[in-house]
Amino acid sequence: MTTRKRLGALVLAGVSAVAVAVVDRPARDLAAYHHQSVTWTDCGQGPQDHEGTALDQAGARCARITVPLDYSRPAGRTITIAVSRLPASDPSRRIGTMLLNRGGPGEPTLGMPLSTRAYMGDAGSRYDLVGIDPRFVGRSTPLDCGWPTGIWIRSAGGDRAAFDRQVAFHRRLAERCARRHGDVLPHATTRNTARDLDIVRAVLGERRISYLGYSYGAYLGALYMEMFPGRTDRVVLDSPVDPARYGPRLLGREPAAERALGAWASWAAAHPRDHGLGRTRRAVLATVRHVVEAASARPLRVGPYALDEHVVPYLIYTGVGDDREENRAAFTATMEALRRAARGAGVAAPPALRQTLRFLLTGDLSHYGSPAAAIMCGDRAAPRDPETYWRDIERSRRRHPLFGPLTGNISPCAFWPHKPREAPPTIGGHHPALLVSATGDTATTYRGGQAMRRLLTGSRLLTLRDTIAHGIYGEYGDPCVDDKVNAYLETGALPATDQTCEGGAAGTP
Repeated sequence: MTTRKRLGALVLAGVSAVAVAVVDRPARDLAAYHHQSVTWTDCGQGPQDHEGTALDQAGARCARITVPLDYSRPAGRTITIAVSRLPASDPSRRIGTMLLNRGGPGEPTLGMPLSTRAYMGDAGSRYDLVGIDPRFVGRSTPLDCGWPTGIWIRSAGGDRAAFDRQVAFHRRLAERCARRHGDVLPHATTRNTARDLDIVRAVLGERRISYLGYSYGAYLGALYMEMFPGRTDRVVLDSPVDPARYGPRLLGREPAAERALGAWASWAAAHPRDHGLGRTRRAVLATVRHVVEAASARPLRVGPYALDEHVVPYLIYTGVGDDREENRAAFTATMEALRRAARGAGVAAPPALRQTLRFLLTGDLSHYGSPAAAIMCGDRAAPRDPETYWRDIERSRRRHPLFGPLTGNISPCAFWPHKPREAPPTIGGHHPALLVSATGDTATTYRGGQAMRRLLTGSRLLTLRDTIAHGIYGEYGDPCVDDKVNAYLETGALPATDQTCEGGAAGTP
């Protein structure tokens, strides 16, 4: 899983909201978009475009598809959606077209056909795989608010003064988006992204499409099935969020994060020669508390970065979310660097931490966080009164002192210049899909997979037990999961009942 995907997954929790519904236009009003002529070209855009070059070498082609900015006014302003298509390598046994989405929201997907085909087994040769950069993402018409960060998520800190600093920070982020893209923001929504997918389907000449989506991409896929019934074939929704909790807040993730932190601490205690964090689980957790307390007293210096009480809990939250050996080793190196920084030592960031800090504390990836926030804020209204957040933080802090101030914190959506134009969708009904979820998922949580299973009565849930992971099929490397998903993609037959694969490490429901 990429760092952006792992970090961006944290935006997937939320609250309900009320908005005015916008009625979809009849298909005839979109006929010009459905029947538009597109030009397929090389994907590469120069010698430094390694992803585009790899797509070209694999035989993929790329195009831009025109869609309405505002679906209530299809004759008005338009934007473009960047797509890649990797044709089936076994055309005589071709099943159809599969659309792909990595999640986020805000994760580019143009290059995803390459990695997806690699883990699809024999089924991969039988699909045209289509990567789509959703509206305002990647090579599609951009939306960049010029933020000093790639993601807005922070901890509220230890007291009211720290929270007030967060209120000011998120207000500034919202104001930047309003100044730069105020006319576009109302149209950055998941509903509109689903409508874009249906135009892509029509342009490709497909009556029905298959779909693979991770995290937010799973929510997008479920919404597409709800909005366009009968237009999907085989659908895999990996690490789905509970649709009722989707939105700009993170409430409810604290227990899963605390279990994951404890599991990592046990692992670190079993590998004491690699660090100075402690030789027992209890000692390692005490070191974590010391680092957090030190960052609250004064920012920790790591390379050119100052890591304060708003940043350090976030690093811990994201660091414990994957139990594979290489990820645990990388997070252990991060905590060792923070431990030394807490003692006043000069510290250089290890590679994984350096990548995360660039994402979190510079504006280099503002183009990722900006559309992610715009979509979340455009989908669901957030409370506008900072006191609502402060009460939630104080209540959660008592039970979850490390993660409560993070999951309850305010976001730019509290100051967003536009209310959502459409009401949150109701997802449910007999929509066949294969859902994949790990019991220790700290981002969308296993309860998200269970909730989606209850709502999509035609679906089946494939559970990876005793595993802390977000993004499983083809990403985590579990042969049982990969084989079961590939069998479904090849035959189109869902299992008769929900399925379970036995994982390895720690996460439990």
